[in-house]
Amino acid sequence: MTLSVIKADIGSIGGHVAPSQHLLQTVRDYIGKRAPGLLLDHYISHTGDDIAILMTHTHGVDDEQIHQLAWDAFRAGTDAARQEGLYGAGQDLLKDSFSGNVKGMGPAVAEMEIDERTSEPFLFFAADKTDPGAYNLPLYLAFADVMNTPGLILSPNISRGYKFVIMDVNNTAGDRVIELNTPEEMYDIAALLRDPERFVVESVWSRATGEQAVAVATSRLHNIAGKYTGKDDPVMLVRVQMNFPATGEILAPYAIGHFVGGGMRGSHQVPLMPVHLNTGISYFDGPPIVSCAGFCVHNGSLTEPVDNFAHPFWDTVRNRVAKKAMEIRRQGFVGTAMLPMFELEYTGIAEKLAVLEKRFVVREAKPALAKV
Repeated sequence: MTLSVIKADIGSIGGHVAPSQHLLQTVRDYIGKRAPGLLLDHYISHTGDDIAILMTHTHGVDDEQIHQLAWDAFRAGTDAARQEGLYGAGQDLLKDSFSGNVKGMGPAVAEMEIDERTSEPFLFFAADKTDPGAYNLPLYLAFADVMNTPGLILSPNISRGYKFVIMDVNNTAGDRVIELNTPEEMYDIAALLRDPERFVVESVWSRATGEQAVAVATSRLHNIAGKYTGKDDPVMLVRVQMNFPATGEILAPYAIGHFVGGGMRGSHQVPLMPVHLNTGISYFDGPPIVSCAGFCVHNGSLTEPVDNFAHPFWDTVRNRVAKKAMEIRRQGFVGTAMLPMFELEYTGIAEKLAVLEKRFVVREAKPALAKV
């Protein structure tokens, strides 16, 4: 069985806030009419202004029919968004026509082919106003750090560690990846993941069984468009329990509210806030948010989702993240409050700096005074 989630921003009410109910229903109706015979099941939701289509099927990853279905649904949704005059209609559809696979065309994709267990629980994460590297720290803590995941010493299979596949997302000529194993190469993994704008976890695999545990959407929109078109807003699938960390061990790192690239015009460092399913965007085009829907799947059929960040515990986290967001925003445009210059090269600041560069002059040194 294959789990696929494909996500795109195709229009929003009131700026980059949330899609309209008409837009959501258009995508739902399109998928619903064409799902029989192609999909086993599906679930459609939004996080911020991004609509995600979660699908179960038997066609494997990168299947043209599955990707075409999602692409056409987003195109139909884009037409509906334009009819309503929604902001950013079709924003993430960066190509004019489908070419067999939505990768490299704008939508974010996370897929994994699995042998379904007797009980197959998994988590579907969706983030808005941030980059794929936002998942780096939570994945490192959940799959490599015993301080976060006691299963690493309590469970024999989990104790054998995991293989991290890490992608250099700055390499546009092809998928440049490296495979590193825990626990032996934990420090090497940390050395790469500390730079989430360049190195991103693409997948995680059990060393005990060879099963895939994680699939992350790694596309960078500015690498496709050559300019800033919005943040990448990554989706992620994580299998849990038995040979994988428990649900609570996967969720725990999000209590940190760690700083990620995103926020207003995608150019700032802002803490990541765990939110309820189908939450919109507010403060400073953010803060960057992440939702988590928990499912079980049996013979391809999905249960209803559980909102994993709806528990009262996360209210305390949200309050603390809000304070962190306001505090760093007080620093405005200066220093670490904004992203490094490499990320800003895709925004209008690059043009401004190019003009200012021509106005710089080198002062002529004053002649030294003769000694008497």
